[in-house]
Amino acid sequence: MITVTGIAEVGQQAARRLEQAGCQLLHAPSSGPFEGEALIKLLEGCDAVLATTDRYSASVLGSPKLERLKIISRWGVGYDSIDVPAATKNGIIIAYTPGMTDEAVADFAFALLLGMVRHVAEGHQSMREGRWVRAWGHDLAGKTIGILGFGRIGQAVARRARGFGLRLIACDRRARPEAEAAGVQMVSFDELLAQSDFLTLHAPMVPENRGLIRETELRKMKPSAYLVNTARGPLVDEAALLRALREGWIAGAALDVYAEEPLPANHPFRSAPNLLLSPHQASSSRETGERVSLAAAEAIIDLMQGHKPKLVLNPEVFASPTLRARIQD
Repeated sequence: MITVTGIAEVGQQAARRLEQAGCQLLHAPSSGPFEGEALIKLLEGCDAVLATTDRYSASVLGSPKLERLKIISRWGVGYDSIDVPAATKNGIIIAYTPGMTDEAVADFAFALLLGMVRHVAEGHQSMREGRWVRAWGHDLAGKTIGILGFGRIGQAVARRARGFGLRLIACDRRARPEAEAAGVQMVSFDELLAQSDFLTLHAPMVPENRGLIRETELRKMKPSAYLVNTARGPLVDEAALLRALREGWIAGAALDVYAEEPLPANHPFRSAPNLLLSPHQASSSRETGERVSLAAAEAIIDLMQGHKPKLVLNPEVFASPTLRARIQD
């Protein structure tokens, strides 16, 4: 089963590889993410799924209707929608594609930053409407960009930021000795909030990061600061962000991710001031899409041929007596 809607555009080679390996391809009848009974019904009788951000809860993974499911091959790096211990308990392998979307996401984070700070969307809209209205934005050079989460994507953003003459600071729960060589000053969370003219989020969606940016944190930011989120929607308290934008606690925000996706048509974000919105497309570059699609497909092919996939999130499953796949090596 393939639940990734972009396969038709960027995964044609991956689909051919799966078919050549003897896989029968089934495509989800609509775009996801899927969850609960809808997901169980979709995957019943399937051996593998090339998955988007479908919600694999313990009840879904433990359903007797999915007893044939051997592998969830995740298109992308995020896995917060998968109950990993439950997958392992049920002998299901989780493959993913870490590192393959880093550059695309970093590009897009900067695209959002520039588009927001220089009011690109507003200028475009005025021209579409037959008007000629210049919007006054802000320079980037000489300002401070704060990077929350200095992993692979955060470091890719830092490489881009240096070229714009920005001062770079970052905050991470882990020690990041590579920061000094990259010209990045590591600071505390409070310092990051207080000093950043532009704050870009690249932290993982682990339980302790849920609601990481709330009212308290937004009020610690400069009134002239901008927030960019291309990581995960639940990192931000959306109600608090709406108040921040409406009451001017910060100057603006740009979002590519949301607590609920797709974003409901009546969501208040759609009419919020000083907010640039994007439909979770930070990783949607064709070259990246082709690479990730192939890697996700190869994980399934490897397993079906009796080999361990190269990039597995829960390798301990291979030693489990519940392992559903037959591994030859």
